Amino acid sequence: MSPAPSASPPAADRVYTHVKQAVLDRRYQGGTLLTEGELAEAVGVSRTPVREALLKLEMEGLLKLYPKKGALVLAVSAQEISDVVETRLLVEQFAVRKAVPASPRLIARLEELVEEQRRRAEEGDLAAVALTDRTFHAEIVGHAGNKILSRLYDQLRDRQLRMGVAVMEAHPDRIAKNIAEHAEILAAVRDGDAERAAQCVHRHVSRVKDLVRGEER
Repeated sequence: MSPAPSASPPAADRVYTHVKQAVLDRRYQGGTLLTEGELAEAVGVSRTPVREALLKLEMEGLLKLYPKKGALVLAVSAQEISDVVETRLLVEQFAVRKAVPASPRLIARLEELVEEQRRRAEEGDLAAVALTDRTFHAEIVGHAGNKILSRLYDQLRDRQLRMGVAVMEAHPDRIAKNIAEHAEILAAVRDGDAERAAQCVHRHVSRVKDLVRGEER
């Protein structure tokens, strides 16, 4: 007889999820020092799984561990922004050209995401807006039909979400502009104009570097 499934994820996984989500949402902002004791108390676990979770997050580049002190949340650096934007431009412009002419399924999904982003913005949920924003772009990349490219793009997910929230906190006016720019990309895709879609993607993605440039570590 197989054992009954556990009621909750392992302790280290719970700590990992708690800290990572808080970093991506910027509830734990760059420069925040997290201690094992505080995290153990917040999640309701011992210190051992906290150490395991923090080591994993350090490997992902979100934290820097300091023995006997704690873990420092790393700010988004200017170099990281430049690297992410450069990679996104290479991947997304290629992908949108490959995705056009688009299937009715892709167009319907992009329309749905633009509307969802508007709703999330009205609710003031920046983390949800950033996630929907990222999903919009990921859908286009996924429909380009290149699995290697999709896996590469997936590796940027956490950095994109964190930068998205940072941009919206620093520039609230960008939320409506981002949605409008998504609508422009969608219109070009719907019209079957691959080059116009690629130009819209270039303008939209390139703005991220300038908007977040001031947040350096």
